[in-house]
Amino acid sequence: MSGRFNRFHRPVVLASLFALAAAAVGAADIPRSRADADQMLRKIAVITTNGLSARPDARRTPITERELNSFLSIHARSEMPPGVLDPVVTIDDAGRLTGRATVDLDEVKRAQRSEGMSVLALLSGRVPVEATGVLHAAGGKGKFDLETATVNGVPVPKTILQQVVSYYSRTPDNPAGIDLEAPFELPAGIREITTQKGQAVVVQ
Repeated sequence: MSGRFNRFHRPVVLASLFALAAAAVGAADIPRSRADADQMLRKIAVITTNGLSARPDARRTPITERELNSFLSIHARSEMPPGVLDPVVTIDDAGRLTGRATVDLDEVKRAQRSEGMSVLALLSGRVPVEATGVLHAAGGKGKFDLETATVNGVPVPKTILQQVVSYYSRTPDNPAGIDLEAPFELPAGIREITTQKGQAVVVQ
């Protein structure tokens, strides 16, 4: 599961999730269930297997908000970086993603103390981090345009959210972490991702 999650979800969902588009009213009330989580897991397997095929089928796979959030809550819990809690993603029209997570800013500040943390120096503990933006995914490439971000309800510059995301998304292969607005290759032979309210469609 871990390898499959990293190959498929990290460039798409993780980049979008930790860009965390700003939580819409009522986002935290999105229902979650084992059935929806399992359904999302099956869809990931189908998309990944098709993408690895020598001749992938033309396929459109719908993913609902409920399936995604159930998956994040149940199956992906162990994949979340320590200090990132209760992620919620809301899907809207035209690539707009909304969401929210609680992060431990003390961990971020300890790791980046020598670099200076500007606004984050005034905040501490576990706080809600919110943002809003648009995912553009076409022609086998993706890009997330971050629009606004808040930390503990306080609007912050994009650079502040980038510091948080960089810390929590870093890996041995990518010690700088994810650049929120950098273009990236869509995985698993995905050509396009379209959205409408409550649902995304993965096109291979």
